[in-house]
Amino acid sequence: MSQHRQSFHIGTGLFIVLGFAALAYLAMQTTSVANYSQGDSYLLKARFGNIGQLKLRAPVKLAGVRIGSVRSIELDQQTLEAVVLLAIDSRYRELPDDSAAAIFTSGLLGDQYVGIQPGGSPIMFADGDEVILTQSSMQLEDLIGKFLVSGDKPESDAESVDAEPASAKVPAEDP
Repeated sequence: MSQHRQSFHIGTGLFIVLGFAALAYLAMQTTSVANYSQGDSYLLKARFGNIGQLKLRAPVKLAGVRIGSVRSIELDQQTLEAVVLLAIDSRYRELPDDSAAAIFTSGLLGDQYVGIQPGGSPIMFADGDEVILTQSSMQLEDLIGKFLVSGDKPESDAESVDAEPASAKVPAEDP
């Protein structure tokens, strides 16, 4: 009987260990902590007025495909802007130098990432270049505030103060 009880304890322990391993694997895959195997890369710099909740190692995506990650985030003491250093995989060297960078959110409340929108210039970015066209993060609180403040109905052009009442516009009948 003790042999049966011992194998039961070993089986239960293995089940619990495998459960925790599965949870740890899922947690790593659903967050930005998952290792992104990045070989050779080149760096681009981008300045944003507001980066929201952008984190180190956040993805950099082009057309929904991950092409790099956020290497560092610092504050420029002169301009008071966030300076984000993007590590782009060297396979994607053909990015036009008039491309734009914007901060997007995955889903409604998901993680943030940097999205690259390619331009049309024949000149490509080189290591250390700066992305000039940037768009800061949209803050959910700001959007809700704008929605609440703009509760007033806008006046249409037909409802101006100088407009005559509809009854005054009826043409007079000829006698």
